[in-house]
Amino acid sequence: MTKKTSRRLAASSLACCLALSLGACGGGREYTVPQEACGVPVSEKALDPFLVDGKELKVLGKPLATSKGNCAIWVDEWLVVNLRLEKVDKLYDPMDESEEFRFKNRAKTKDLPFGGLGAVGDFNAMVSTQCAAPDAKYVIVYVEVSLKSTGDVTRRREHIESFTLDFVPKVKKALGCTA
Repeated sequence: MTKKTSRRLAASSLACCLALSLGACGGGREYTVPQEACGVPVSEKALDPFLVDGKELKVLGKPLATSKGNCAIWVDEWLVVNLRLEKVDKLYDPMDESEEFRFKNRAKTKDLPFGGLGAVGDFNAMVSTQCAAPDAKYVIVYVEVSLKSTGDVTRRREHIESFTLDFVPKVKKALGCTA
């Protein structure tokens, strides 16, 4: 081996070691995403766009199946997703003027894969759907994501809608909804 080859090999090895050591110190996700949050199964794929780098993921709050469930997913000390459920006696329209205060740039969610009405905003979604369970004729599911979820607003809204459409049927199943 020539001196030139040895130097290149040493420089290459040093660069690799440096990159690996910086990667180990540079954050990332050191936590495991749970298969269930708030008493409801969650899809890691649907939740992934809202998760930030950190050491610990915590789910805090009441299971959504309680009378007024409110539950949040935290990474370290940062709220990443807040989930809320209300059991109600009628179908509420998220596009109604009375619900406008909940949203920034509200748009109707079209073609829900289940009955009901939905809307999505820049940082949240609301779905009102029939339940027909003994203690709930209808339910409203609210999904709010962290303001730290920056970047392209169009993609964030798509991710919020995707998560919500995946999550709501699982909420209905956990509640024992028959419709």
